[in-house]
Amino acid sequence: MPALNQQSLRGEMRFDEPLSRHTTWRVGGPVSCFYRPADREDLVRFLHQLDSDEPLFWLGLGSNLLVRDGGFKGTVIATKGSLVASEWRSDRLLYAESGIACAKVARIAARAGLCGVEFLAGIPGTLGGALAMNAGAFGGETWERVVRVETIDRFGEVRSRLPEDFEIAYRQVRGPSGEWFLAAELEMEAGDVDAAQRRIRQLLERRAATQPTSQPSCGSVFRNPPGDFAARLIEAAGLKGRRLGGAQVSEKHANFIINTGDATARDIEMLIAEVQREVAAQSGIELTTEVHRIGDSS
Repeated sequence: MPALNQQSLRGEMRFDEPLSRHTTWRVGGPVSCFYRPADREDLVRFLHQLDSDEPLFWLGLGSNLLVRDGGFKGTVIATKGSLVASEWRSDRLLYAESGIACAKVARIAARAGLCGVEFLAGIPGTLGGALAMNAGAFGGETWERVVRVETIDRFGEVRSRLPEDFEIAYRQVRGPSGEWFLAAELEMEAGDVDAAQRRIRQLLERRAATQPTSQPSCGSVFRNPPGDFAARLIEAAGLKGRRLGGAQVSEKHANFIINTGDATARDIEMLIAEVQREVAAQSGIELTTEVHRIGDSS
C-alpha cells in the first residue's frame, strides 16, 4: 500500500476497490489502491509520491481486460473521466489525452469535417488502450494516424516520442520500458461532415448487428491468425454457445465471451483455455489472446 499525502492530491482515491465495477466483463477482485487523478498535473503529483516498487496498472474503460478473482495487489490508475482533454493543434492535427473514449475521438473529427478515424467508433475503449495495443476495427488501425505521443513514467516524468520510437504490429506495440501513454497527436484528412457522421453511424449499426454489445464482454478475445478469422475457427469447432459456469461463447459472434450474469474470472479464463484447446485440435491453429490478464487467481 503506497504511503501517500492525500491532502496534496485532488483525485479520487479508494482502497480495496472491486475492479468488477470498472471492467466491461464485470468480473475481478479488489485492487489495493484505486486512483482517478483530477487531471494531468494531479497525476504527476500522485506518481511523485508513489513507491518505486509499487505494482502499477493503468485502466481505461476496462475493456480488453480480465482481472482475476483474487484481485490486484498494487495500484490502479483510472484514466476514464480524468485524462480527457483534447484540442486542435492545427487544421488537421488533433491532440487528445489517453482517457478520452475512442468513439468520442471519432465524433470530434467528424464534427470538424475531417476523416480517417471513423473506425475508432467501433473500439470500446480509451485512446490510451488503443495506443497500447494498436487497436483496430473495420479496416483501420490506431497508429496509422499517430504523429506524436506523450508518455509518462512511474516517477511522473513526461516525454514526447515519435512513432519510430516504437515497434508497431498487429495488436502489438513495444516501446520504452516503464512508460505509459499520456496523450497523442492524430493527423486527419479533409472530408465531409455529413459523410463522416454517416460513416460512424453505419459502423456503429454494423457493430450492434454483429457483436453482443448489450452483454458484458471484453470485446474480441482472440487475435485473428494470419489469413483467417478467430471467429470462423471457433464456430467451425462447434464452440458457439459453449458455456462454462457463467461464461459463454457468444451465439452472435464467436470471438466474444460473455458474462451471462454470474460469471467469475476463473470461469472466463477456463473457457478461453477450452476454446484454445479445441480449436487447436480441430484446425491445428493456436489462437492467441488479445485480452490482457492481471491479478491473482485467488
